[in-house]
Amino acid sequence: MSTKTYPLFCMGNPLLDIQVSSEEILTKYKLKPNDAILAGDEHAAIYDDIVANHKVTYVAGGAAQNAARAAAYVLPPDHVVYTGCVGDDDLADQLRAANGKEGVASAYLVKKGEKTGACAVVLTGHNRSLVTTLRAAEMFEKSHLSSPEIQPLVDGAQAFYVGGFFLTHGTESALEIAQKAASTSRVFALNLSAPFIAQFFKAQLEQVLPYTDILIGNDSEGEAWATAAGLANPKDLPAVALALAKLPKINTSRPRIVILTGGSESTLVTTSDSDTVKTCTVSPLPDDQIVDTNGAGDAFAGGFMGAFISGKSIDESVEVGHKLGAMCVGQVNWSTLQ
Repeated sequence: MSTKTYPLFCMGNPLLDIQVSSEEILTKYKLKPNDAILAGDEHAAIYDDIVANHKVTYVAGGAAQNAARAAAYVLPPDHVVYTGCVGDDDLADQLRAANGKEGVASAYLVKKGEKTGACAVVLTGHNRSLVTTLRAAEMFEKSHLSSPEIQPLVDGAQAFYVGGFFLTHGTESALEIAQKAASTSRVFALNLSAPFIAQFFKAQLEQVLPYTDILIGNDSEGEAWATAAGLANPKDLPAVALALAKLPKINTSRPRIVILTGGSESTLVTTSDSDTVKTCTVSPLPDDQIVDTNGAGDAFAGGFMGAFISGKSIDESVEVGHKLGAMCVGQVNWSTLQ
């Protein structure tokens, strides 16, 4: 792999999603219908519980890995590589196979004797609640980025995409990538990922934001950031988008792009060199065509990134993101985009 490079380098937490449709599980583990959390002690039993007592579907997951596969769907072959940390187990083999099928090169750090991370995905109606146990994913080491196998991939990339979930443990590694991108005027994109990132990992997020050229999140994540940052009206999402865009930026050669999605409602887009926010309409799927909302935001992000680095305009890239998001919610395993 060291002799080959890829235009888009993605980094995050590789996970195997275990999906279940169950109001009972939502209630039993006191989960919110539409949320993403790290598993606490009170959630430890959920993985064995849903496998033993419910019908489950296994889906290759991890937010940034999902986005990488979506980007690969948009881009020509051999354009996307993904790194993260996995165990030496069958789950890691499943993730490699899924990536290979979708055209993403896997550049994992493998931890011997450890288990690959997993995410319980509890579906209720059109909502999804994510409960993640990181396992090997949180054992990523910054030294992996400078290893003989991985450094050429970092040096050869034109753009980088990092999931916000990665900041719960890998801020040093994210900063390594972000600073390299800024110093060489390459694109660095970050996803806010979940409300709890802004709520409980505010310091880590603030370290990376100055290097961020493209910031993607949804309405609840934008509101969570605004609340943590002390904005007067966190529910005023256009004002939130502008505030994020105007934050200090290290690489001033390009404006920061901020995108806040609102599901089937609309998407807000602004840039740091503008004082206005554009509302992009979404063409929602009819309710009877919605199968699974898990990963829709990742599909949007990957679609946007793929289109953007291929030279599409911001508006065109948002539209590609919308189309991939719609394709995602119309099927169970969104990574098998057809």
